Amino acid sequence: MNEINWPKIDSEHLIVYSRQMIEIEKDTFSRGMPVESLMEKVGLRLSQWLLKRKDLIENGVIVFIGPGHNGGDGAVVARELFLKGYSVTIWCPLPIRKKLTLQQLNYITSIGVKKLDKLPDPIKSNLWIDAILGNNQKKGIDNQIIKMFNEKFNSGLGKIVSIDIPTGLCPDTGKVFSEGAIKSNFTLSIGLKKIGILQDEAIPYVGKIINFDIGLSINHFSKEIKNILSVSGRDIKKITLYLPPKNESKYNRGRTLLITGSKKYLGATSLVIKGALASGVGLVKAIVPEIIADSIWQVAPEVVLEGHLKSSSDGNSLLYESFKEIDFNRFDSIVIGPGIGLDVIDWEKCLVHLKRFEGILILDADALNRIALSKEGCQFFLNNTFKTWITPHINEFQRLFPNLKESNNIELALKAAKEFDISILLKGAHSIVADSNGTAWQIYETDEDSARAGLGDLLSGFISGMSALESSSGKEISTESFTKYVLMHSYAAYQCSSGSSASKIGEVLTKLVREIKMRQMS
Repeated sequence: MNEINWPKIDSEHLIVYSRQMIEIEKDTFSRGMPVESLMEKVGLRLSQWLLKRKDLIENGVIVFIGPGHNGGDGAVVARELFLKGYSVTIWCPLPIRKKLTLQQLNYITSIGVKKLDKLPDPIKSNLWIDAILGNNQKKGIDNQIIKMFNEKFNSGLGKIVSIDIPTGLCPDTGKVFSEGAIKSNFTLSIGLKKIGILQDEAIPYVGKIINFDIGLSINHFSKEIKNILSVSGRDIKKITLYLPPKNESKYNRGRTLLITGSKKYLGATSLVIKGALASGVGLVKAIVPEIIADSIWQVAPEVVLEGHLKSSSDGNSLLYESFKEIDFNRFDSIVIGPGIGLDVIDWEKCLVHLKRFEGILILDADALNRIALSKEGCQFFLNNTFKTWITPHINEFQRLFPNLKESNNIELALKAAKEFDISILLKGAHSIVADSNGTAWQIYETDEDSARAGLGDLLSGFISGMSALESSSGKEISTESFTKYVLMHSYAAYQCSSGSSASKIGEVLTKLVREIKMRQMS
């Protein structure tokens, strides 16, 4: 695994599987930390968070205490809120198994916390705290409990907070165990975020994820635990970009080539170009359909036309004739795919020219679909001279790698990246970037609009421009940089107050690049 420079490897960014978190806790206990002390620390941190949000707790609180230590954490929260004067009741939907949880339960009832003896009413404006199962859950529970919670969630009366993992949700896959899982407004993650709550499947259940640092010693973690990281908009302020010397010419500030568009998809060209220009790369060249080539100067006068794409009878772009005329190694990066349409025979004819390239090749959209349908299929990615970055959504990924099956999207991306020695952006609501060294970055808290049609074209152009600019430094560019570009694109979509169109977001992206560079220069 290569050294990770961004983001910082800490409790805010590390992602773990359920078994890894259990191992970390066992290691902590073996070093002398009493179980009781950890439970107290967790319960106090959670109750402090709640006490700062009086709107959540002012109408009373019901804590649902489960059989294990997750239930014990909930009991500590109930105690603290009760001692601060809030109306707190508890309900135990399952028999208590852990001695420490039973002790906490006995204590809070002894000081006056009422224990309910029947199902609580979901149509009330109080807060429900799900402390039923947590990180160690392996199967679903009585569906009546799930239905009761979700009736409250759907009513909008009061909020629901889950401690660590919503009950009924697999911590490792983000999928529900049986008929459903509790839908929460907040998931209060303990120690390190569990991989399941960041998966796209978990989005309807987890609400806003808040992670609580409980003082774990990161230095004692194995390398395996340090290879999956989460990043969000908060990490933008720690991004640094390559700043070329002020006296460098445009030719030494990165050269990118955009191969995009067809008669079918004329708009893709404009969006890819907007993305590339937002990067600030020194030189942008493009090969576009004939129908666009004659007027491209009106849309983007900064772009140099390298050639044009002929069209097949059904409106798809043909690349081969243009490829014969290009010296690809005059470019630091090339993007192929957005809007070019499908033509497998044309693609297979192109390969002899493309495989001579030695820079960064970004493949998106129809380029990926052409590869999937070609004779070589995903074997195309092997034995090439160029560094390959691909940007599929899940359906494109499955067409490319039909034989890969894993329990979650992070595992899928990591397996494909390692097997084919490529870097992958697996696009989704929470996109994932993975490299062939076994490192993955999960992007979360993203704007839902960044998954809309057209913004992928903007992104591919931006990645191509940014990678060319950074490559011009002469240093080897890593997948870490790829992740930065993807996060910047997502953050721009989130920050765009004037609309969610690709053009508007492209303007915000340009501004964001400038702000990051100005911050570095100050």
